[in-house]
Parts: sequence; C-alpha cells; structure tokens
Amino acid sequence: MTKSTLEAIAADNISIDDLSADGSLPEKVDGGTCTPGDCKKIALDGLWHNNPGLVQLLGLCPLLAVTGNFINGLGLGIATIITLTVSNTVISFTRNWVRKEIRIPYYVLVIASIVTVIDLSLHAVNPQLHSVLGIFIPLIVTNCVIIGRAEAFASRNKISRAALDGFMMGLGFTLVLVTLGGMRELIGNGTLFSEASVMFGPQAADWSLQVFHQDYKGLLIAILPPGAFLGMGFLIAMKNIVDKKLTTK
Repeated sequence: MTKSTLEAIAADNISIDDLSADGSLPEKVDGGTCTPGDCKKIALDGLWHNNPGLVQLLGLCPLLAVTGNFINGLGLGIATIITLTVSNTVISFTRNWVRKEIRIPYYVLVIASIVTVIDLSLHAVNPQLHSVLGIFIPLIVTNCVIIGRAEAFASRNKISRAALDGFMMGLGFTLVLVTLGGMRELIGNGTLFSEASVMFGPQAADWSLQVFHQDYKGLLIAILPPGAFLGMGFLIAMKNIVDKKLTTK
C-alpha cells in the first residue's frame, strides 16, 4: 500500500474496500460533502419524512413501554439522541478502516460502549431516573434505529452528514416519545410534567401542571400498555392525514 493510498484513507476519502486488487487507489473518489440542501433533507427526514417512530416503526419496544409520562419519554429520548449522534460520528470516522465482513459486530461494539458510558453516568448522576428507565437504557444497544442508521447512513457518509443524521433521527424519535408520553399522562392523570423532579431535581417539583380539574379521575387505559398502542396508532394516523393534505396542495 503506497503512501498516497494511506493519505487518501486517512483523509476520509476512500475505504479499504474501495481499493483495487493490487492496493492502488480507484480512479475517482467522491468527497461526499454536505451541501445546505443535503443538510435540510437529512433534517426533514429525521424529523418527519423518515421518522424512526412514525415511519420506520423501529424501536417500538422502549417507545411504548417507557412513555407513561412526558419526563420518562424525555429521559430515554436524550439518551437515544446521544447514542445515535456519537455512534454515527465514530462509525463514519472509522468506516474506511473497517472491513465489510466485520462491520456489524463492530457497530454493536461501538454502540454498546457508548450505551455503557451513558448507563453508568445516568446511574451516578440520577439514580432515580435510572431506576425508572430500567432495562430500556441497556436495550438501546439492540435498538434497530441505531444499528440501522449505522449501516444505512453512517458507514457510507462523511462525519458531518453522519452526525447530523444521528442527531436528527434521535430528535425525531424523542419528539415521538415526549408527544406520546405527554398525551398518555394528560389523558390518564390530567397532568403534565408531574415527574419533572425525577429528572431535574427537587427544584422542579412545582413544574407540574394540573391541566384538568382536580376532580378528574383520568382514563386508566391511557397509562396502561393498551393505551400506548392506541396512542401510537393515533399519532401515525395523524401523520398520514397531514401528509395526504400536503400532497394534495
């Protein structure tokens, strides 16, 4: 392998798998820079057009299980954003040095390392929130959204594009989490942000909003597992209605 070949790989222009049989450079190299139009498309895909929760329907296990209230959804959403952004960045940065044959185990190793750091940090900083989210933080490792973006996008694009994709996909997933969590909390208990102190400390105890009258007993099914499925179906239906109206204009 020549010096020019090593410099091209280090510059993030080509992958080891792109080399010719004799180890020489390919004839043409695509820089893959992110133009403003590309960045806008990546952002809109993550937030709306290809939203992980509403379109791809990935990561539904934690999405449905944790969203009993707004704060729980927010906590898991932040952890997912960090994992997606960092894992996409690392995988994009190292993509030219990893052989295709071992890429999936490598993705899992990277994601597991990041999730372990998040899990231990959350346990040290906020053990109460950690106990609420429970097993769903470690299960981020197997979240199809994260592995899917690593394979479909981060491994094929430069760092700037991969990091933006990870952040926007994570943000889109978080918006679904907090919307579903807030909706279930509102219908089930008549409140919003009732568990804010779990994430933000005792000073957030007064953040709770009593939206409905105090005599409101709530709809129990909203905070039970069936309520998660009903709420998710409602959100998907609403998105489809909006998309249909936008296409007819």
